[in-house]
Amino acid sequence: MKMAEPQDMSISKQVHRPVYEIARLSKTYASNKLVALTDVNLTLHDGEFVSVIGSSGCGKSTLLKIMSGLMPPTKGRVMLEGKPVTGPRVDIGMMFQQATLLPWKTTIENIVQPIEIREGKAAAKAAYGKAQDLLSLVGLGDFANVYPGELSGGMAQRAAICRMLITEPAVLLLDEPFSALDELTRDFMNMELQRICNETKATAFLVTHSLSEAVIMSDRILVMKPRPGRVVEEVTISLPRPRTLDMINTEEFGRIVAHIRDLLDKEAMA
Repeated sequence: MKMAEPQDMSISKQVHRPVYEIARLSKTYASNKLVALTDVNLTLHDGEFVSVIGSSGCGKSTLLKIMSGLMPPTKGRVMLEGKPVTGPRVDIGMMFQQATLLPWKTTIENIVQPIEIREGKAAAKAAYGKAQDLLSLVGLGDFANVYPGELSGGMAQRAAICRMLITEPAVLLLDEPFSALDELTRDFMNMELQRICNETKATAFLVTHSLSEAVIMSDRILVMKPRPGRVVEEVTISLPRPRTLDMINTEEFGRIVAHIRDLLDKEAMA
């Protein structure tokens, strides 16, 4: 459902080809008959950044697990690049709250790890040049041979971004990747992620509890109701790109945040 009010929150945006398509998706856990999701429909378009927000327990993480192929749906269809998602795929990039870098491997060795797992050590070695380019992209060009214990939290998450991008995935699935960082570092990393997504023309889907983060990063925000989770409204964000942190102080930003908070409050009370 498109947001109707206020009118100045909508924006005309060129429609690109669909990359990820989810139709009539539902999930019921067999162990306790808990209905986590019901009748979820969404489409991610090429180069689009979409966030999902909702109260704890509304099914955001369940949705992300199904999209990543880590969990099957009970009902519905999940398609990526026209093919069903029935398990983990190399064209799906995942990033979690923690960087989870292997402490005994250098930064660059961690980045090529997905290629080593999939294709072997020779292919991983051959990808070092590409990994170095990615490190330069995120400002870690001089840290290729440093071990994770020598990296700050923000630097480790930037390395995790490189690891996610090394296989050139069709879509990036982001599970609150910066929630463990302090506020200043989190703001910086969000701006870095925006820049990287723009430069790589990435299609991204973010799970977050932060209204400000969702608004500053997204082209669209999906607002979910409490369990059983479903999308109750789709909010299109009209702020121009590239986004800046100064936009947080604008009247328009405040109106968007207030509208989404009102939606969440109404669903919580219902």
